[in-house]
Amino acid sequence: MGNTASPFSSVPDMFVSRVAESGDATAFTYPVPDTTGAPETWETLTWSQTRDRVRDLALGLHSLGVTSQARCAIAAGTRIEWILADLAILCAGGASTTIYPSSTAPDAAYIIADSGSMVVFAENAEQVAKLVDQRAQIPGVSKVVVFDGEGGEDGWVITLDELSALGAKAHEERPDLFGELVGSVESDHLATLIYTSGSTGRPKGVRLDHGNWLYEAQALSDLDEELRGQGWELLTPQDVQYLWLPLSHVFGKLMQVSQLRVGFLTAVDGRVDKIVDNLAIVRPTFMAAAPRIFEKVYNRVVMQAKEAGGAKYRIFTWAVGVGDKVARLKEEGKEPTGALALQHKVADRLVFSKLRARFGDRLKFFISGSAPLAPEIGRFFHGAGIIILEGYGLTETSAGSFLNRPGDIRFGTVGLPMPGTEVKIAEDGEILLRGGGVMRGYHNMSGATEEVLNEDGWFATGDIGVLEDGKLRITDRKKELIKTSGGKYVAPQGIESRFKALCPYVSNLVVHGDRRAYCVALVALDPEAIATWAEENGLGALDYAGLTGDPKVRAMVQEAIDALNLTLPRHETVKKFAILPNDLTVEGGEITPSLKMRRRAVEAKYQEILDGMYEDSVRTL
Repeated sequence: MGNTASPFSSVPDMFVSRVAESGDATAFTYPVPDTTGAPETWETLTWSQTRDRVRDLALGLHSLGVTSQARCAIAAGTRIEWILADLAILCAGGASTTIYPSSTAPDAAYIIADSGSMVVFAENAEQVAKLVDQRAQIPGVSKVVVFDGEGGEDGWVITLDELSALGAKAHEERPDLFGELVGSVESDHLATLIYTSGSTGRPKGVRLDHGNWLYEAQALSDLDEELRGQGWELLTPQDVQYLWLPLSHVFGKLMQVSQLRVGFLTAVDGRVDKIVDNLAIVRPTFMAAAPRIFEKVYNRVVMQAKEAGGAKYRIFTWAVGVGDKVARLKEEGKEPTGALALQHKVADRLVFSKLRARFGDRLKFFISGSAPLAPEIGRFFHGAGIIILEGYGLTETSAGSFLNRPGDIRFGTVGLPMPGTEVKIAEDGEILLRGGGVMRGYHNMSGATEEVLNEDGWFATGDIGVLEDGKLRITDRKKELIKTSGGKYVAPQGIESRFKALCPYVSNLVVHGDRRAYCVALVALDPEAIATWAEENGLGALDYAGLTGDPKVRAMVQEAIDALNLTLPRHETVKKFAILPNDLTVEGGEITPSLKMRRRAVEAKYQEILDGMYEDSVRTL
C-alpha cells in the first residue's frame, strides 16, 4: 500500500494529536441564529476548546454505559453539534450510526434497531417525536440526547448540556479517564455504520473501522506530498473548508476526517439554501459538493445572461465558447497562446471574474462527488478559472477512491486512484477496487459481504467503467444499464448529465427503455429556473403545474432534446418525453438525501406515463 500507513492508531488518536499540534488555532466556525430577530452571528472553536467539549460529551456517554464499539446514532443535519457528538462517540470507544434527518420514523427505527444503537443524538423536537413514536421498536435505546429542545420527564430524553454536565463531573473525579478511553481504541475497532440509501430493498449497514478512516486521511496526505513535488498545493493548515455536505453521508465524513489530518479551519452549516450567501461570508479556499450544486449555479448564470439579453448575452456566449477552448487545451496539458490567450483575458475581465467573485476571493478548487458531473459543466467552470476536481468512491470504499489532480484534469473521468488504492476492470466491465478504504463488511447481513468482496480483497463496485491512461471513466451503474428490445445497450447516466448541461430549466432527466423498443424520458423541471423562464416568456401567471402542461414549455424542452439527440447514436436517442407534474424530491422518495436519483422508484411512480409513451409499439417482455 505504499506510504499509506498512518502514524495514528485511531481517529481519536489523530484528533488528540491535532489538538496537541494546533491547540489555539481555530478549528471550527459556525452560525448561531439570533432569537431576537437580529442577523445571525458566527462563533468559533479552537482545537483545544473542541477537545474540551468532546471530552465532556465522551465521558458523559461513558457514564451512560457506552463501551468499546457500542453503537450510538446521530439523527441530525450538518452542524457543529453533529461533529462534536461524532467525535465524542469515537473518543468514548463507541461507533457512530448515521441517520438522515429526512428519514421517516420507521426508517430511522429500522437503522437504530438493526445497528443495535444504545444512545441516539436527535437534532430537535421533530427528530425526538419520530423516536417517541417508534419507541416500542427500539427497546435497546437507553437515552436520547437532543441538540435543540428540552429533556423529557421520564429521563429518556436529555439535553446535550445535561450529557456534557455528566461528563464534566466524571472528568473532575477522574482527570485521566479521557486519555485512557482514547488510548484503548484500536484501528480495527468499528468506527462508523452508514446505511446505504439504495433504490430498492433493505438498506445495508456498511461497517467502516478506524483503519478505513486513517487510510483515507493518510492517502490525502500522501497525495498532497506527491502534488507538491509537481508544484501544486492541495490542502494545508491555512486552508478554509466550507462544509455543508450531509455528515450522514460518507462523502461528508471523509471531509471531516481530512480536517483532523491536515488541521485546516472548517466552517460548518448544512443549510443548502444558505450556500450562496455563506460563500461570501466564509470565503472558503475549497468546498466539496454534489454535481447538483454546480448545475444550479451554472443554470442561474446562464439564465441571468439570457435575461440581460442583447449585447450582454452575445458577450456571455462568446466568452463561454472561448472558455471551452481553453479548458480543452488544459485537458491536454497545454496553455492558450496567441489570439486565444488574448481573447481569454478579455473574457475573464468581462464575464469570468464576476463569476469567481460569487465564490469569495480565495477559492482554490471544488471537489465534486456522489454522482457524475457533466463534462460540459466541468469545462464551463474550468474555462472560467474555477477548478472542479471530480472524484469517485462509494460508502463501501470510505468515499475517497479516485480524484482528478489539479493540472491533470480530464472531464468525464474521475481521475487517478488515490495512493494505496488498486483498480481493475472485470470481464463484464465492472470496476473492482482494493485498498485500505474498502469496508470490513455489511452489518447483520449474512452472505451479502461475500457477494461483493472476494478473499483477495477485491470489492465489486456495481459500476461499469474503463481506464484511459490510468484515469477511470465511469459509464454507468451495472444494474441501471438499459438493454432495448433490439438488444442494444444504453447507459442512461451519461445521457442524463449531458442533457442537464443543454437545458438549464430542468432539474432531472430520467431515461427509460429497458426491454422496450426505444428510449423515452421523464423530465422534471427546476422550480426556480422555470419560474424565471416563465416571467421572460409571458407565462408568469402560471404556477408550476400549469407550466408543465404549457405548449411553450414543451417546445423549449423539445429543442433541448433535439440538441441532445444530435450527439447520440440512434439507439440511444430519446424518441418521446413527458414533463412530470412536479420536481423529484427527497420527501417524495425519488431522490436520496445525498441528491442521487432513485431510478426504480421514479419508474414505479410514473409507470402509467411511461407505458403511455409506448402505446404505438409492442413491448418486449
